[in-house]
Amino acid sequence: MEKAYRYRIYPNEEQKNFISRTFGCCRFVYNYYLDKRVLEYQENGVTLTYQECSADIKYLKETYEWLKEADSISLQTTLKNLDRAFQKFFKAHTGFPKFKSRKNHRQSYTTKMTNGNIRIGEGKIKLPKLGYAGTIRKILRITLLYGGRDAEA
Repeated sequence: MEKAYRYRIYPNEEQKNFISRTFGCCRFVYNYYLDKRVLEYQENGVTLTYQECSADIKYLKETYEWLKEADSISLQTTLKNLDRAFQKFFKAHTGFPKFKSRKNHRQSYTTKMTNGNIRIGEGKIKLPKLGYAGTIRKILRITLLYGGRDAEA
């Protein structure tokens, strides 16, 4: 069972800059591996898997030092999103994955809680590498399914 909550945060200027850099890092990783998968398929007729991309990302971080600034979990989640887009393309016959653009105003990144790296308290939320973000407000209620019965979280 996974639980998810969506919050609106009000970061200060330094945190806004960090978040925009994280958006850029996630967009770069997505576009880089989308291009790499397309080229690999054109040259060899085989595409890269999530595991191959995930193993390769540490070498990408050595090449592009600024990728180390972003939360590593968000970069891994970006790779999973790309892999999911390819799976949908081949199985559900949806459109081919598109390159991400910085001009799109709907930018986001996803991180996950591991070893207590996310904390909520006193109207603030602590996120990995961001620290405590300003005031938060819960904007979404999540309904979970427990053994066939609905329960609200």
